[in-house]
Amino acid sequence: MSDSLYIIVSGRVKVYLSDENGKEVLLNILGPGEYFGELAFLDAEPRSASVMTTEPSQISVVTKADYQRCITAHPEIPFDLIQVLAHRIRVLTANVKNLALLDVNGRVACTLLNMAIEHDGKLVIQHRLTHQDIASMVGASREMVSRIMKDLTKGGYIKIKDKQIVLLTKLPPGW
Repeated sequence: MSDSLYIIVSGRVKVYLSDENGKEVLLNILGPGEYFGELAFLDAEPRSASVMTTEPSQISVVTKADYQRCITAHPEIPFDLIQVLAHRIRVLTANVKNLALLDVNGRVACTLLNMAIEHDGKLVIQHRLTHQDIASMVGASREMVSRIMKDLTKGGYIKIKDKQIVLLTKLPPGW
């Protein structure tokens, strides 16, 4: 349980689940301006996931008492939190759908597309993602993801430039 919410000021964190053997499922990668710990903060239940920094990071801690004082002065803030929670539920629902209905190729393609943002007219995944990170997100082995990434690169669908993945054309849902 926790009475604190954590806001990322700088750096990146990964939100993940793991089992007793150390196998991980990567739920999300968060960066500056995003936050974590909101579920335990709101419902006083144990944390549902673990969080680890992936690069040097600065994190601000907001206690429940601080939050309550803040929403008294700014009553619109809870609505922002609700919107973020609704978005995260939609993303998790899409991930469950993809795990159930798509093969590994399709899951990798959807994950890359969902993580990409438009930058200078191109779709780019701006932060460094390892093949293991992608594998942990899509429920596959690193070796399988490496093969898929190689196929996508050879097929002219993606390129890796400055540790960023650039989507060059629409990714195939499967092949």
